[in-house]
Amino acid sequence: MLKQVATGIKPAADQSIVASRRQAGTKQRGEQAEALACAFLQQQGLRLLARNYRSPGRGGGEIDLVMQERDGTMVFVEVRLRQRADFGGAAASIDQRKQAKVVLAAQHYLLSLGGAWPPCRFDVVVLQGLPVPPMAATSSAAISDGLQWFKAAFDAS
Repeated sequence: MLKQVATGIKPAADQSIVASRRQAGTKQRGEQAEALACAFLQQQGLRLLARNYRSPGRGGGEIDLVMQERDGTMVFVEVRLRQRADFGGAAASIDQRKQAKVVLAAQHYLLSLGGAWPPCRFDVVVLQGLPVPPMAATSSAAISDGLQWFKAAFDAS
């Protein structure tokens, strides 16, 4: 059996464990960011209808939050968390391809409701440089300081 020489290269099994832990941490931070965004939007008077709605099929999109304004406007929200502003930051990461996937998922969501479609809007909530702490330790002031809400950030065309 060969011994691994101290070269700084980890065996493949160790690398996959590290990668899966990193993904789990990223997923957890994403879920916390969505929870913070949802709480903020609810403070602004929006009502939560669905979280993490996925349109079926390959290449379908996902909507982080489906909310509704008091006037009945359906609001499809994309939440982005970035620790740093490299490469344009969180807002710049929502390119046209991502927008198209969100629009596709929104259309599927609306079709699943049946009937006439309500007025709709696509919003983006950006959490930039905000360390996402456990929910219990977060004040609403801290949330709004690191959070930006872009109403009608993009449209369905």
